[in-house]
Amino acid sequence: MAAQREYDILLLGATGYTGKLTAEYITTSLPTNIKWAVAGRNQSKLQSLVNDLKTLNSTRTSPDIITVANLTASELGPVVKKTKVLLNTVGPYHLYSTPVVEACAQAGTHYLDVTGETPWVREIIVKYEKTAKQSGAILIPSVGVESAPSDLIAYVATRLVRKVWDCGVMDVIATVHELKSSGPSGGTLATGLGLLDHYPLSEVKKCNDPFILSPSQLQPYTKETIYPRNPEPTTYRRTVLQKLTGVWSYPRLGNMTTSITAQPNQATVHRSAGLTPYFYGFNFTYEEYMAVSSPVVGFLIHVAVSILTLLLVFPPTRAILKLLATYKPGAGPTKESTKSDAFELRAVAVAEQLAKTQRKALATFRFEGGLYHLTAILLSEAAMVLLTEEEHVKNAHGVGFLTPSCLGDVYVERLEKANVNIGVQQIGDVGSK
Repeated sequence: MAAQREYDILLLGATGYTGKLTAEYITTSLPTNIKWAVAGRNQSKLQSLVNDLKTLNSTRTSPDIITVANLTASELGPVVKKTKVLLNTVGPYHLYSTPVVEACAQAGTHYLDVTGETPWVREIIVKYEKTAKQSGAILIPSVGVESAPSDLIAYVATRLVRKVWDCGVMDVIATVHELKSSGPSGGTLATGLGLLDHYPLSEVKKCNDPFILSPSQLQPYTKETIYPRNPEPTTYRRTVLQKLTGVWSYPRLGNMTTSITAQPNQATVHRSAGLTPYFYGFNFTYEEYMAVSSPVVGFLIHVAVSILTLLLVFPPTRAILKLLATYKPGAGPTKESTKSDAFELRAVAVAEQLAKTQRKALATFRFEGGLYHLTAILLSEAAMVLLTEEEHVKNAHGVGFLTPSCLGDVYVERLEKANVNIGVQQIGDVGSK
């Protein structure tokens, strides 16, 4: 990345729901010597945002304003060359952000976003990995609630296993242990409801493969990529009945059922494992579920998720769901309504060297507050790691398309200072709940 650039951070999509929260976090929490700018299509909205930001921190210089009329690679090229790191909050990403990635890959500009759109992530990796490696750009999609917490909890659990037993991990089981949320933003709803309008069902189904983003499955860089059969977990087995009902239990995690957000998280974690197999282990698997109070509740949730998935497949029912969306793009829950929100993820990792008693690590990731505020923290602090630890990240993982956990211990430490609680401990194989 060129050392002499006008800005450290450029926030694209700054007037959107997540963009505003990110701009506010940068203003209140990042070092005041950061040079940054906000970018979007509407000059007056950007100016209004900047005026509001002035009231949050009088010690920080206001960001510059950059107006981008069209999100095309040719127009974005000169813009992204002005910054070291670009934060992209323009969604749905599959509709608007491919040219943004292309421009950053060509310019050697580091790139971060908060997408959960696995088909799109696969598409941009296939298209622009070679270009990014040639230019020296680091591009990390999914640095938000999807999928940074999952990626980081698998990372810290594996790190403990490596430290204590000097081996890799066989399997990680994670659960959304607690989720108090005021609901999804309009942008999230538009993305989830519109994905099948853009991609054929066969492509979306293909992305249910948890290894879809693993480097071994994205070579060579053609549309004719072959997808080998997925490895199965080795330290446990779910019965046919458990698979049909979607309900099962696991020591320390209790009763679990299908999680509607698991798919992109699993794909990201397996990409991390594929990028650094000597760290995670060559038999590593990661699965994510939702914790429930009882098997009956778990079964009902599993049925509800199955019905929702079926409704999304058909255009008429998908159109009805769009009409029923709580928020329109650009809007979301109020700050007041998110004060009591909370999110906790738990995971158990089983060490590769199987003893008579399985050696395990229990990791937790907890945040009290709005999920979109958490996304703003995750995105902004990731940018700071790229600004301050660029060479370390490159030496450890190279360039091209990386994952949140590639930002390593420094990222974890920065998040902990931002009131994100990340913990890990070794445990024995005890109990069933």
